[in-house]
Amino acid sequence: MLYFERGSKTDVITPEETRAILNEVFDRMGPKKRVMAIPPDFTRLNSYAGPITEMIYDYYGEALTDVMPALGTHTAMPESQIRTMFGHTPVELFREHDWRNDVRTIGTVPGEFVSKVTEGRLDFELQAQVNKMLLDPSFDLILSVGQVVPHEVIGMANYTKNIFVGVGGSDFINKSHFIGAAYGMERIMGRAKSPVRDVFEYAKVNFASQLPIVYILTVRAKDDATGQMVTRGLFIGDDFECFQKAADLSLETNFIMLDREIKKCIVYLDPEEFKSTWLGNKSVYRTRMALADDAQLIVLAPALREFGEDKTIDGLIRRYGYKGTPHTLEATDANKELQDNLGATAHLIHGSSEGRFRITYCPGDGMSKEEIESVGYEYCHYDDMVARYPVENLKDGWNVMPDGEEIYYISNPALGLWAYPERFKD
Repeated sequence: MLYFERGSKTDVITPEETRAILNEVFDRMGPKKRVMAIPPDFTRLNSYAGPITEMIYDYYGEALTDVMPALGTHTAMPESQIRTMFGHTPVELFREHDWRNDVRTIGTVPGEFVSKVTEGRLDFELQAQVNKMLLDPSFDLILSVGQVVPHEVIGMANYTKNIFVGVGGSDFINKSHFIGAAYGMERIMGRAKSPVRDVFEYAKVNFASQLPIVYILTVRAKDDATGQMVTRGLFIGDDFECFQKAADLSLETNFIMLDREIKKCIVYLDPEEFKSTWLGNKSVYRTRMALADDAQLIVLAPALREFGEDKTIDGLIRRYGYKGTPHTLEATDANKELQDNLGATAHLIHGSSEGRFRITYCPGDGMSKEEIESVGYEYCHYDDMVARYPVENLKDGWNVMPDGEEIYYISNPALGLWAYPERFKD
């Protein structure tokens, strides 16, 4: 059912309008005794899910008993992040999701289905898992809040990904990520429908239809006039139609198609959002279809301090590096620790240029030259690179430096997808 839809590439839905829309939809749903909210974590600060969660609390009051950020494999949010993102929503309502220990299996996606949607590339089964709290029958409404934006693993972020990855378990997370890597990022990014999404939808329809989940989906973009993030679309519903409408608008709003390939790309990673390559490699994923052969991707990462946010994943990245698909698949065949963490295998593939372009990571003092080079990237200290490319003087898009060099600058890779038409494959 689609409760509400509004949006266009030029629309601006104000906070006041958002609150009125939510209140009207909640009124139509009728009284609820116990409500859970599942917003994204701090890595999706720009999603507007924080203020929406506040509005949910303002409407439901004591009936909102639990807020569980969709951490997936990310580290838990400290109180400072909760207060920054979720305002006056009480801190004591927040629950930490543990993707390795706090889940229950609700069904199995068969290998035959996986083989069908991946064109025979893979045939393993997946255990559909969710945090055990979602299965508590006393909840009569679960509100999944988040932003629809192009995504490297599943095509378009959010909707059922918020459930089966955000508050899901290791088997489904690892294997779904590997499906995306095996099928090919370039064939997935920017598409609402993909083999990965098909697997998520199978799990939803067959195993989770009894859960009272309603999705509140935003489409967000920077306003050209003010440079501030605005809400271009708001979609509320409980089925694929709601997601499809949001994805269509996101593709129109967040997909930047370029008239020529980029030879040098500078991507800035906000220190509040990006402290690991696990997250920071959106700079690689989201630009790879726009980069020319032999291009240089320069990643300005002042707060970088680790590779993986999970200690196990961090160790695997350090051990195997971002060294291309053949190397990674060979290592996976030979090592059980990768076989047991296929999400890490997928990430190592996604984070490699496959030798087609150069990746230069530029951390501050949080990581050393030896660490960066050990995983297959080139290194430059952040201070040295910003002396050459001062971000305060750059605008998003094409820039010409004083010496005549042309670069393309991206201030936040999480906000879009960049591509040259010939590399955006059907």
